[in-house]
Amino acid sequence: MKIIVTGGVGFIGSNFVHYIYKQRPDWQITVLDALTYAGNRDNLKGLDENRVKLVVGNTCDAELVDKLVADHDAVVHFAAESHNDNSLENPRPFLDSNIVGTYTILEAVRKHGKRLHHISTDEVYGDLELDDPHKFTEHTPYNPSSPYSATKAGSDLLVRAWVRSFGVQATISNCSNNYGPYQHVEKLIPRQITEIIEGRRPKLYGTGENVRDWIHTEDHSSAILTILEKGKIGDTYLVGANGEKDNKTVIELILKLMGKNPTDYDHVNDRPGHDMRYAIDSTKLRTELGWAPKFTDFEAGLKDTIDWYKANHDWWQPQKQATEAKYAKTGH
Repeated sequence: MKIIVTGGVGFIGSNFVHYIYKQRPDWQITVLDALTYAGNRDNLKGLDENRVKLVVGNTCDAELVDKLVADHDAVVHFAAESHNDNSLENPRPFLDSNIVGTYTILEAVRKHGKRLHHISTDEVYGDLELDDPHKFTEHTPYNPSSPYSATKAGSDLLVRAWVRSFGVQATISNCSNNYGPYQHVEKLIPRQITEIIEGRRPKLYGTGENVRDWIHTEDHSSAILTILEKGKIGDTYLVGANGEKDNKTVIELILKLMGKNPTDYDHVNDRPGHDMRYAIDSTKLRTELGWAPKFTDFEAGLKDTIDWYKANHDWWQPQKQATEAKYAKTGH
């Protein structure tokens, strides 16, 4: 099997590369990545270059994408602009990467008759009320609330249209919030961990009541591999591990696990349009394809993540200063 992993030096993409590198030792992996600020070559360190090849390029480059897809069996499409705060500051890159990039991939797999799995997010569904007894399912209507989630919703709809109109062999997965190694320090969990490591108080948007459904990135990787190998063409699968936690609880747990007072953090102005609650019902994935998460203890998974950031200063410190300078400028 020869596969292309777009965005494969980003957080979730690189974790997937490491996962299939171990789980499928006979697969050849080509990583296509534009090496934006969120990508890091070091995320692939230690992998055999005879099995994992990095191609620096953009998913919007139709000629490059066409050439690569022609020589591979499948594409797993992670590449996306993915940070809500950035999408509020400058939406345009999200249109280019998430819409045009996905279109370019779709046209290539259509032309060459290749398999595609498209990675998406639960944020396309908007949010739920805190007291809503329901969760997102594959039938929940789309209701995105930010430029990021709107462009991801658009990319999902493109994939569905290409399946129906052109017979493209594609599946889609919408996943809840990931955590684990190699996550950029602009995101909630690694930002708070690295703030504490550097001796500063973490910061919490608003009151911290916003609920996210957390899943360890290795569980996400195992779900994607399951869908790639067993999923029904044209179907969408929701990926979640029943890990609902509000942001206040997450920050206080990080402080506790790092030996600090759980109340030792500051509140900052909330983000515009901040979704209240995400919750994933992954019944279809579990029952139809037999998938189950491994990291069901969030506290244990979070401790492992903290340990990784403590042990990998050289990985995250180069991005830390620029990230905090950007947040200071925007008041976040």
